[in-house]
Amino acid sequence: MNTTAGADRQGPVDELLTAVRSGRLAWIPELLAALDAAQRRACLPALKELRKELRQDWSRERAEISARLLVAGVGCHAGPAGAATWLAGSDFSSRDWARNSVLHQVVEAQPVEWQVEVVTRLAARPVRSWGSSMYPVMEAVVRRTGCEVPRGEAFVRGWMDRTNDLGGARPPLAEKLREDAFTPVLVPELFELADISWPLTFRLSPRPGDVWTEAIGELAAAGVVDRAEVLDRCLARLLRGGKPADQRAFLEVLRALDPTPEEYAARVRDVVALLDGPSVLAGHAQEVLAGLDEAGLIEPEVLTEASAVVLFRSEKKLVRAQLAWLEKAARRAPERSGPVVLAAAEAFGHPDAAVQERALNVVARHLKTAGEAVVAELRIAAETLNPVHHQRAGELFGAPVGGDEDDPDTGWNELLPPAPEPRPLGAPIGSAAELAEELSALLASREPGVAAFERVLDGLVRLTHRDRKALAEAMEPVRRVHPWRGTGSWGDCTPREILYVVAAVAGETPPWKLWDYLAKGRSPLRGARTTVHGAVLAVRLEEAAWQVLQARLPYLLATPTDATGALGAAVLVERIAGYEAADVKPGKADLSQALLRVGPATDETVLKAADALTSPAGRRLAHWLRTGGLPGQPSERVLFAPGKGLRRANVHGDRWWEEIERIAVAQPGIGAGPKGPDGERLTAELRALLDGTEPSVARARKVYDWSWRAIDHWFAMLPWHREELAARWLDPFAECADRDERGAARHLPLLAEAGGPAGLALHLALAYGLGARHTEDRTAAVDALLVLAARGDLDGALLGRELGALVACGTVMAGRLGAALTLAAETGARGTVWSVLGPALPGLLGADLSTRGLGDLIALATDCARRTGARGPVAEVTAVAERGGSGRVVKEARALRDVLAA
Repeated sequence: MNTTAGADRQGPVDELLTAVRSGRLAWIPELLAALDAAQRRACLPALKELRKELRQDWSRERAEISARLLVAGVGCHAGPAGAATWLAGSDFSSRDWARNSVLHQVVEAQPVEWQVEVVTRLAARPVRSWGSSMYPVMEAVVRRTGCEVPRGEAFVRGWMDRTNDLGGARPPLAEKLREDAFTPVLVPELFELADISWPLTFRLSPRPGDVWTEAIGELAAAGVVDRAEVLDRCLARLLRGGKPADQRAFLEVLRALDPTPEEYAARVRDVVALLDGPSVLAGHAQEVLAGLDEAGLIEPEVLTEASAVVLFRSEKKLVRAQLAWLEKAARRAPERSGPVVLAAAEAFGHPDAAVQERALNVVARHLKTAGEAVVAELRIAAETLNPVHHQRAGELFGAPVGGDEDDPDTGWNELLPPAPEPRPLGAPIGSAAELAEELSALLASREPGVAAFERVLDGLVRLTHRDRKALAEAMEPVRRVHPWRGTGSWGDCTPREILYVVAAVAGETPPWKLWDYLAKGRSPLRGARTTVHGAVLAVRLEEAAWQVLQARLPYLLATPTDATGALGAAVLVERIAGYEAADVKPGKADLSQALLRVGPATDETVLKAADALTSPAGRRLAHWLRTGGLPGQPSERVLFAPGKGLRRANVHGDRWWEEIERIAVAQPGIGAGPKGPDGERLTAELRALLDGTEPSVARARKVYDWSWRAIDHWFAMLPWHREELAARWLDPFAECADRDERGAARHLPLLAEAGGPAGLALHLALAYGLGARHTEDRTAAVDALLVLAARGDLDGALLGRELGALVACGTVMAGRLGAALTLAAETGARGTVWSVLGPALPGLLGADLSTRGLGDLIALATDCARRTGARGPVAEVTAVAERGGSGRVVKEARALRDVLAA
């Protein structure tokens, strides 16, 4: 063994420590062998100290030292608990050291009992979400000693990953597992794991049996694993629930096991319980039970029990299949007609009128065979039918259903949520301790709100004016946890950059450096990816940082009075009067933001108080209020359909805009903006918020960038210009519908609550939200719809026309739109929904009548029209109703025509 110079003069303990720091990994086993138990214990403090040092070391040599440290530490731990904890350290997981032969050599040199105990403890530890595992060490010990195979998650996952090794030529997975002694013990344990869908369903090659789902089926068929145990565990895992992907994976395992009808019949209670699970599980269970029923392997009561579960589900495919099963059962055994029709009547209360009609048809066909004994119960169930079916039900059951049809419910009372009230920001922060607490909460929040940010920013200015030293001391604990690290920004400026102002208060950023940034146009808060909104936030923070050191203002002008960002005119007049009394000048960005936030002044007292102001800022505010501020921009409807570009193929979707067709808007912009009485204008950053906009490929590229993910603070910059905001953010809203993106529509309620005109851009944004792919986005759009309706700002005809056009061109799917408007109707806003659907009908029915979900939309329109007493023919509805055939859309159009003509 070659050691470092002077090693012959060192003791064995020092030799080991020197080798760990600067030697070779291969030396470690021999050096450990030269140590007795006491000497090994004596090494541990130094090894642990080195481990702490390495956590702060990012040099190239760190990995090699870590390997030597890992091996030496294991060899020095006489107790298996300490050794297992050492091996499981996350700082040793960056590389797969567990495959290293030197580590195996050190472990193998320990007593067998020590090795087995270490493996037992490692197998029972929680599994890391990243990094390499110690499975190779555990596997080697178990195979070498013949001890009991551990069943801990760490061991099971490690075995599964090792078995998936794709290196070199190898047999199919199923064949490999047949030869593995661990397989009978560990395969049943797979059903206890979560987040396992990907490894279970990843196909290693096209060969049969080279994916875990198929391999488990083959192993069970060959008797390598206990088939009954695996089948029971699989059903139990599906019943236990979990993530949808896991459920689908274990369903694939169940299908690969291919249970016989007799095996399923022996577990019929488990199969029935699956009917309550996710749609894909319920569909499989329904198919299995129908087959068992047809084969006579289950009791007839199972059909009734299954119907009671399935017929209340929202998935119409499952409900239709259940009704078909009921029909087959009655035809196959007429003596079962009584229970069958009563079970089918459970669907009379289904929200879909077409499902109700299908259930009524099943009852009608078997009512005679069922006998008079069931009629009384059927009459009661028929009361839940949609009124469109009442007449037919009355004829079938020999008594009127649903009351007097000559007196429709024309006294409908629209139920809308109360219009949102302003949410005041509250009193300014009054003490340094309070500001430190709110600053800490703001920095700890993932998405700090507008109110929290504005209060803290204003508090920094106010309290610096009173006692900067006391404020800096109070914030010091917060600064230790959240230090300012800004040396330049590559992302967008966010509310967390308020730390820039905090650093200025604390003296971390000297005045000369601030001035250098501002005077030369450089800033650590802005970069190449800064959005126009981020630039506004940046300029306000930059200005505030300069003011806390130089201007020493008593407060900020732009701090809103409402959480939406709105600022009361009377409050702003009072603030500028205070500036005049203190003889201070406002910051340009602060004043510009305040003007864009101030609401319209209709109170003559406020206007006279503004006229009495004498400073340039006061005269500018008075002029702004008297002239109505910034006028709203007109929105022009534009079709964005760029078509194919120069490339022959849209590789990986990187030119996705070539495949879309969107209705968008264009606005002219404000240019240089309005002049003040002395020629003043808004600052460039604030004017950029209202630049002209029109759809283009360049804009599509920019909006697709990650930095254009809006935050609430963007809305608070223009709280009285929601139409302009909607026009500039229409692309992200549209992406929720035509590109299945997630999240943008959550901002629609903020737009609905903001001020200013609600024109084409806002209604288009709402239309895209109502057709969004994800449920949470559609729910947010429904909230915005109801807010606009409650405030009297909803133009139902405009929204309806745009929705009809979007469905017709395929941008919005009728099924998604139907789900959103159904949700709105169920809140009690059927009048609002009809005000939208009525004008949408020409566009909807002018499209392809085979459009999926169109029948549901027409059915919803029928229900809303009937309940709200809407009358008057619609030409497009009449034309479709007069077509031949019995398609869903045609039948629903006939029902709507009859309601409108009543």
